[in-house]
Amino acid sequence: MIGCAGGVYYANTPPPPLRVEAFGRAPGPGYVWVGGYWGWRGGNYAWIGGNWARPPRPHAVWVAPRWESYRGRYRYYEGRWR
Repeated sequence: MIGCAGGVYYANTPPPPLRVEAFGRAPGPGYVWVGGYWGWRGGNYAWIGGNWARPPRPHAVWVAPRWESYRGRYRYYEGRWR
């Protein structure tokens, strides 16, 4: 079971371990690798593969999405540029 409240998701079971992803060279200067993560699709965890992305501004850092234990459930926080 999972719930959603304002972009924050909750699940009763922990996500599977993160997958190891292989990636090649960046498609161009300024690209950074944004790693994959376990999202929630159709009532189940689903792997969302990583991709190359260009930061929205100079010196921006990608903060990866994550699931954290919270009050007996697991809470999802979306990834974001900081």
